[in-house]
Amino acid sequence: MATPSAPSTTVDALLSPPPAARLGTVLFIVVTAYLMVGVDSTVVNVALPDIQQGLGFSRTGLSWVLNAYTLAFGGLLLLGGRIGDIAGRRRTLTVGVLLFALSSLLGGLATDSSWLLAARALQGVGAALVAPSTLALITTSFPDGPRRHHALGVYSSTAGIGASLGLVLGGMLTTWASWRWALLINVPIGIAVAVALPRFVTETPRRTGRFDTAGALTGTAGTASLVHALIRVSEQGWTDPWALFDLGAAAALLTGFTLIESRAGQPILPLRLLTSRNRAGGYAGVLLLPAGMFGAFYFLTLICQQVLHYSPLRTGFAFLPLTLVMFTTVRVVPRLLARLGVKPVLLTGMTLLAVATGWLWRLRPGDGYATGLLGPLLLMGLGVGLSFMPLNATVLAGIGPREAGAASGLLQTLQWLGGTLGLSALVTVYGTATRHAAGSPAQILTHGAARAFGVGALIALTALLVSAFVITGTRPQKARPIP
Repeated sequence: MATPSAPSTTVDALLSPPPAARLGTVLFIVVTAYLMVGVDSTVVNVALPDIQQGLGFSRTGLSWVLNAYTLAFGGLLLLGGRIGDIAGRRRTLTVGVLLFALSSLLGGLATDSSWLLAARALQGVGAALVAPSTLALITTSFPDGPRRHHALGVYSSTAGIGASLGLVLGGMLTTWASWRWALLINVPIGIAVAVALPRFVTETPRRTGRFDTAGALTGTAGTASLVHALIRVSEQGWTDPWALFDLGAAAALLTGFTLIESRAGQPILPLRLLTSRNRAGGYAGVLLLPAGMFGAFYFLTLICQQVLHYSPLRTGFAFLPLTLVMFTTVRVVPRLLARLGVKPVLLTGMTLLAVATGWLWRLRPGDGYATGLLGPLLLMGLGVGLSFMPLNATVLAGIGPREAGAASGLLQTLQWLGGTLGLSALVTVYGTATRHAAGSPAQILTHGAARAFGVGALIALTALLVSAFVITGTRPQKARPIP
């Protein structure tokens, strides 16, 4: 048997984590890049009425200000992760950040609806390059152990913090300036991140070999079809012919994608990532957790504006307790993991999320912010802060540098699809509950939202059961890399 040759000094240097003194700077740059993506998922929500008035959107067309971004982002995440593996993750992240900044500039300067929708779709393409590259760079830059757990804790909170911060920022910019600044603010931040990346972040080695073209096409088309089907369901219901057609196409394409990946020499998604029970359970949790959380954000925003009659700015600030609790929690999660292990922390977080959504299920029209919303928001922030990092650590444990992009891309894809799937399901429940409801608009909205929160509680309970009976890890240990 031949003895394998020693790796070159160049490759060793690229695979080695940066010095400890630079890790804080690396984390700040990478998290800032990902924060742009998280903020942009909600920053235009409270600005939609102003956008509709300024660019003449129809009521149906206005939803595509959100959907154009979702469709491009969710459909291209797997491909974005694989591009990072082949082209280098720092290079891919830099290109994604610049594309995101450019599309934000174009969106902020839009003079008609078609222009804005094209810019939003281009933003989704840039986000699909940014998201998996940021997580992969954390996996390869931080050594397994407390440092990586701390980095994952900060990173894991970024999506939730970014989403709630986007509501605050969108309300401030819309109230004090213009809805256009909700997009234009990304331009200077994106340029600063793109300049800092080559200076402080080490490039990962480029993986040679053939690109899995068939896998990329079927995976991207299948994921995009599924995302589009879910968008149609949220708008038209489960009986919509186009939604059913897209679901069938997604099933066929994703089945073909699985067959292709099982035979490909260098697959875009190595199926052996799913052979680990813990990792498969972690991926299931990553899918289910945003399904209830993002839907709750949507309905809580409606309740604040249409039931409590809050302004866009006050609506954004209503989510600040969630953001502050989440940020505080993730700072102590690494120490909790070291002392208690992954599973107890994860089960506690999932339980709190189930309690929060169950509390919202009891919401009534006469409930105010302090009596009906504040408590669930605090529990939700605590639950998300305790849950996301253990799930990410479970998924990425034992992942080698060469597969970090694929593992991260799948994680991000499931997280984004979970949010889309959950929102579609909750909107469908809301529409069914309010179709023949009687009462004032506030009573009808609260009744439908409460029913939707009940389904969110069932989703959270399912995530809790998966964490309890599928994930077996107790303490974070350094796992052997996948062969």
